[in-house]
Amino acid sequence: MTDTFKGRDLIGIADLSAQEFQQVLARADQLKRELRSVPQVAEVRGSSARPTLALIFEKPSLRTRVTFEVAISQLGGQAIYLAPADIQLGKRESVQDVAANLSRWVDAIAARTFSHATVTGLAEHASVPVINALSDLEHPCQALADLQTIGEVKGKPLSGGFRDLSGLKLVFVGDGNNVANSLLLACARTGMHMTITCPEGYGPDQGILARAKELGAASGCQFEVTSALHDAVRGADAIYTDVWTSMGQEAEAEVRRRAFGGFQVNAELLALARPDAIVLHCMPAHRGEEITSDVLDGPQSAAFEQAENRLHAQKAWLSLVL
Repeated sequence: MTDTFKGRDLIGIADLSAQEFQQVLARADQLKRELRSVPQVAEVRGSSARPTLALIFEKPSLRTRVTFEVAISQLGGQAIYLAPADIQLGKRESVQDVAANLSRWVDAIAARTFSHATVTGLAEHASVPVINALSDLEHPCQALADLQTIGEVKGKPLSGGFRDLSGLKLVFVGDGNNVANSLLLACARTGMHMTITCPEGYGPDQGILARAKELGAASGCQFEVTSALHDAVRGADAIYTDVWTSMGQEAEAEVRRRAFGGFQVNAELLALARPDAIVLHCMPAHRGEEITSDVLDGPQSAAFEQAENRLHAQKAWLSLVL
């Protein structure tokens, strides 16, 4: 299985076939079980030296940085964190030159950037695997962890460690941002239905939506974008939300706060979903805005399990490509 992944980039969810998506999730489940049963994790098989992961971060992070550093450490490797001032990517040095230099020193690159073009540029010019750790277009690592979480709670076990997610309904409440974009493609790869409910003008990338519909046609996936919040969440198996204002949109914060004022995941909204529905949030959460504390901390919340699974999903990808 690993030969099909070795040396691969992960720029967006559509880079993975439906089969490969399930393979990564199955690997993440396996690594999670191993970690909980045996504290010491073996080094990456077949590696004669400790693999090194370069972390290029243009944005601050808690979950992404910690989970990547812990993941590579548990695989017997090490991480080098490169803050914005360290490289000044595209200013002090071109993306092309950074990619070429790092390829001489490290075994993989994870990049958390503003522009998606920065990630694709790194992948184009690097000779080592490049992982999109977040861009303005997609957040594939988050989507992998999200569907791992949904699979653990809602999925039907299949052979090979796979989980059947087909037919489940995911409702995303809020801005059609990079997370929503990757979730659309992830649902298309796994047969899940997805509805995004948001104010007019705040929907997902139209190209991504069209691609999701194309990829999901064979499995009968249904996708919808609507401003009818209460109708959207009826029958949901999982309700997902994110902050109304993402990094880089701070100047729009007050406008967005007014636009999204009614799009809050609270107890009243959750009551419209299935009784066993779970609540997801990629965090950080602005409690009292897009979600209330009683829901985020409540019995139906899987947000902290979801945060843990960032470690296992990213570790799975690293173990497959290194």
